[in-house]
Amino acid sequence: MKICFLVGSMAVSGGTYVIVQHASFLRDAGHEVTLAVQEPFAPETLVWHDEAPKLRALPFEDAKREQFDLVIATWWKTALELGNFRASRHAYFIQSIESRFYPEHEGPLRRLVDSTYTLPVPVITEASWIKAYLQERYGHEATLARNGIRKDVYSAVGKAVEARPKGSPRVLIEGPFGVSFKNTALALRLAKRAGAKDIWLLTSSPARWIPGVSRVFSRIPIGETAAIYRSCDILIKLSTVEGMFGPPLEIFHCGGTALVFDVSGHDEYIRHNENAVVVPAGNTRRVVEELRALLRDRTRLEALKDGAKKTAAEWPAWPVSSQQFAGWVAAISVGPETDAQQLKAISESAFAEYVRDEQARLAAMKQGFSLRGLLRKLARRAPRRVVRAVKSFEHAGEVLFGGQRVG
Repeated sequence: MKICFLVGSMAVSGGTYVIVQHASFLRDAGHEVTLAVQEPFAPETLVWHDEAPKLRALPFEDAKREQFDLVIATWWKTALELGNFRASRHAYFIQSIESRFYPEHEGPLRRLVDSTYTLPVPVITEASWIKAYLQERYGHEATLARNGIRKDVYSAVGKAVEARPKGSPRVLIEGPFGVSFKNTALALRLAKRAGAKDIWLLTSSPARWIPGVSRVFSRIPIGETAAIYRSCDILIKLSTVEGMFGPPLEIFHCGGTALVFDVSGHDEYIRHNENAVVVPAGNTRRVVEELRALLRDRTRLEALKDGAKKTAAEWPAWPVSSQQFAGWVAAISVGPETDAQQLKAISESAFAEYVRDEQARLAAMKQGFSLRGLLRKLARRAPRRVVRAVKSFEHAGEVLFGGQRVG
């Protein structure tokens, strides 16, 4: 089959990682696979994933001129474009309920995102909670293919950046800055408050220095991330919105444990006091208490690590997950064709409603001064090296001045 995945960006992200895994599996199975990408990209954009440079990637508008057997949207902005792609069949890979990515006061935008879940196309997802949500809210009988893991990359045996310290455990914070629901800066502040002596940061954001962080690893290829995990004892991941997040599972495979919020999807593999510590979302005081206790109690820490190793041993590798994804593709190929014009009409109607409601919302608002907005406007006009400096300043400001608000 000629299969096209609609991708928002080829930059480092968990969502793109999953798409590349499934796409490369389908390519190896004999399908002709194309990635149609909305945001501009270059060869260097792809090098973080070893399979990405081997896939056929095209700008969105170029791919619209081609004919495919199956086009698969992979996030809400690409779902709105489904009807603009020529194909016999269209489908939707839903990795999270993405309206939750935006604050509640942006009601028109959240409704626009939710409108994509009404599209009459086959659906697949990666987490049990999303499957249940889509059934209850939209009547979708979504197929479930939980994310696998690269067993060839993530294991307890292999090189480390540094040996784990024998004294106070080393803490790793993972996540991007500038994304409120990821709470990366908040995790750093809470780790320092809990008394962590050695804090490392693994981020997809451009950063060289962050206050209070011993070592910063920015935009690291996946082949090098395991060495970072093998150097750390505890991953702190305080997202409040996820599909089925991968970093805790990755550090489980590399001999560590994690402290997380009870975000939707955590229960696919995380068990409180068995392989990790789970804290009610938003309870920052509890995060500090739990981390402080874990830093002082090596016996409990080692017990959690042992539990994490057992979870890792039982978790399937990517080929198992991608074979389930391929089975869904095969089922679609003999199912009914989709109506591109119908999809286009639904999306256009939803977007027109969004424009009307958003204009009304903005008219009712009083626009205030935003330092972050000013910095971003300046960055758009500046050379790349200046952009990096501006972003580093912005990230440091999140850590220093962010307060205790949970995104």
